[in-house]
Amino acid sequence: MVIDQYHSGLSCNVLVLNKHYMPIRIIGARRAFSLLFRDLAEVVSLEEDRYSNYDFESWCEISRFMRNFEPDGHDWVSTVNFYIAVPRIIRLLFYDRLPRREVKFNRRNIFARDKNKCQYCGKRQPTSELSLDHIIPRSMGGKAVWENIVCACTKCNVKKAGRTPRQASMTLCRKPAKPKHNPLVHIFLGHQRYRSWKQFLDHAYWSVELK
Repeated sequence: MVIDQYHSGLSCNVLVLNKHYMPIRIIGARRAFSLLFRDLAEVVSLEEDRYSNYDFESWCEISRFMRNFEPDGHDWVSTVNFYIAVPRIIRLLFYDRLPRREVKFNRRNIFARDKNKCQYCGKRQPTSELSLDHIIPRSMGGKAVWENIVCACTKCNVKKAGRTPRQASMTLCRKPAKPKHNPLVHIFLGHQRYRSWKQFLDHAYWSVELK
């Protein structure tokens, strides 16, 4: 099977369940198709508020039907001979789970954790207007860790300067902490494309990393 790598459908994300239907991570469409093609996973598809399971061959067959009758309801990639719908959810067949990974400490995840809000004035700002602030400045021994870095708008960052919030008479909106789960998943859940994920995302059990 050769998939057109330039098709926009390959930019979609796919929720991965273990064989016990517990969500374990989010992967790209290309890797999802690789797992399906090698019979390491099956598609779990939401159809009229019910979930159906398909192996790769049957998913190809139903994709032909969906392409004819509901082409706008799916994202697509093209093979040499036909189009195939990008699954929203796949279920692993031979693994209880994939290795859990901690949430990466990076700018994108800090912005997601703080929901693009300045943690001093509380105003939501575009990413271009936000910077990262060390609560305890590095000049005072402050470390680059989840608990010491927050989003701050330009105005608040200038006001705080190289001081602690107490010294600058400023108050944090909330105490920063390391996220237990990837904060970016909430961005995907707000998209209609991924509404079928919600039933599986029990916060007591899942831990996902975006790829």
